[in-house]
Amino acid sequence: MMQIGKRIITRDTRPYVIAEIGVNHNGSFERAKHLINLAKSGGADAAKFQSYKAETLASKNSPGYWNTTNEPTKSQFELFKKYDNFDSKDYVALADYCREVNIDFLSTPFDDSSIDFLEPIVPFYKIASADITNLPFLRKVARKKKPIVLSTGASTIEEIDLALETLHDSGCEDIALLHCILNYPTEDKNANLSMISALKNAYPNNLIGYSDHTLPCESMVSLVTAVQLGAVIIEKHFTYDKTLTGNDHYHAMDKNDLNTFLSKIDQIELLKGAYNEKKPIPSESISILNARRSIVLTKKIYAGQVFNEDNLTYKRPATGISPKYWDKVMGMKASTDLESDHILQWQDTKNFNE
Repeated sequence: MMQIGKRIITRDTRPYVIAEIGVNHNGSFERAKHLINLAKSGGADAAKFQSYKAETLASKNSPGYWNTTNEPTKSQFELFKKYDNFDSKDYVALADYCREVNIDFLSTPFDDSSIDFLEPIVPFYKIASADITNLPFLRKVARKKKPIVLSTGASTIEEIDLALETLHDSGCEDIALLHCILNYPTEDKNANLSMISALKNAYPNNLIGYSDHTLPCESMVSLVTAVQLGAVIIEKHFTYDKTLTGNDHYHAMDKNDLNTFLSKIDQIELLKGAYNEKKPIPSESISILNARRSIVLTKKIYAGQVFNEDNLTYKRPATGISPKYWDKVMGMKASTDLESDHILQWQDTKNFNE
């Protein structure tokens, strides 16, 4: 159990959904607010941004590691510089707007100053996969004593263990882990959603989720599958137009995708039902009565005549003696004259030795 924003999340709750706006606002404050509105109307629990300055995130000779077909910029520094115009006051204003429309505000910090100015405005910290081995950074986040959601893309179990130990030792008690593949985009064959199950088994005391970089499809099968495997936190990039080139638009979901995903989750939860043990449910009562069978006479018999396989069969409905008592009825006698096709009742029988 863990408090995630406005909700308490367990391994059995509806997933907490993070619409990862990131920098898909392309530097426009009004577009950022528009994306918040879309995330809210799509059903997300949180609208998340990314807080950084290019100078504190990447050296000027950091090469890109993404598909340059969709994002032609080949330098990390140059790409980050395009979208780092928001300052702390902008994020405070966006947090205020999220509060106004009743959606959790989040932003991933990528430097020390971001950790500090986000502290009063985020309900928990989201840490990117790339910082899972950044021990001084992890310590600084953990010292804020807020819950942490940590992506685990491209990491080993040993690295996850070290990150968890570092966070715990520095004062963070509530930590969730997200399966993630650090490819932009992630091909379906590389998604490896079974790692969600592996994380659940390796870390039974932590909530497990999924941060998705696959290309969205109409069925939103990657996210639906992740939830069925046990992901209770879902994060995916979010855009207002998936046809836009550049940065994170091309592997993002839009409002319609988000609606589709959540409606499927609701349908699945409805189908799963409220019972966790096998037993008849109230709506089956009429079927039990009418579709099950009773022991029925195949011919007219007289009082004192013995019941046997020559004069009995089993037919619907189940308003008489159930065939589960077939062996018990065999050898008993009729207590009265009975017509053919009569549904046998216990008062129609008496023991053979009576």
